[in-house]
Amino acid sequence: MKDYYYFLGISRDASDEDIKKSYRKLSLKYHPDKNPNDDFFAERFKEIQEAYETLSDKGRRITYDQNLESLQKSFRYTVPPSIKTFSANKIHAKKGEEIIITWQSQNADVVKVLPFGLEKAYGERVFKISEFKNGKFQLLLHATNSLLQKTVVQGITITEVFESDGEKFRDRAEELFKPQPRTVINRRGYPKIMLLIWGIVILAIAIYFLISNFM
Repeated sequence: MKDYYYFLGISRDASDEDIKKSYRKLSLKYHPDKNPNDDFFAERFKEIQEAYETLSDKGRRITYDQNLESLQKSFRYTVPPSIKTFSANKIHAKKGEEIIITWQSQNADVVKVLPFGLEKAYGERVFKISEFKNGKFQLLLHATNSLLQKTVVQGITITEVFESDGEKFRDRAEELFKPQPRTVINRRGYPKIMLLIWGIVILAIAIYFLISNFM
């Protein structure tokens, strides 16, 4: 059973206004129009919509709260959560190649598979990796027993495989010219190649002044 309060980032005693505010904020953040061709954001947006439709309706919310409370009480709250299995059909893959992961947790009422989001206590997911980070794609399984407030985590790392040296070179070259996330140091999100060029220029100027001082 999905935890809709978790989806919206609110407490169980949240007011109708709290639910609306959280929904508006998250729906804008995860709207597919702002994140085109991104399955993670599309799936997260659906979860937010589903949560809001249930919790904003008083009758549906009462029924949902009763079912959620009953489900949580059925867990053995004295037993911590555990991960029985978490595996992928391959740990080396090419970009765009299909991956199948399976998992099974125990004594957990909140289960997340990152980067995808909340899932059932056990299941299977088929997906394709559109982007690797430094040649790797990280998957994390979080199994939480909310009554005990304990969480266990297990990860899988999938390593990128290139068909040829030329493809590997092209992929790294594209990474150099791709805009980067904005940070305190790189506020405008300049590509790595520009930061590298600036670094070389600054180093050359520093060397020039250093040599000038000794002459």
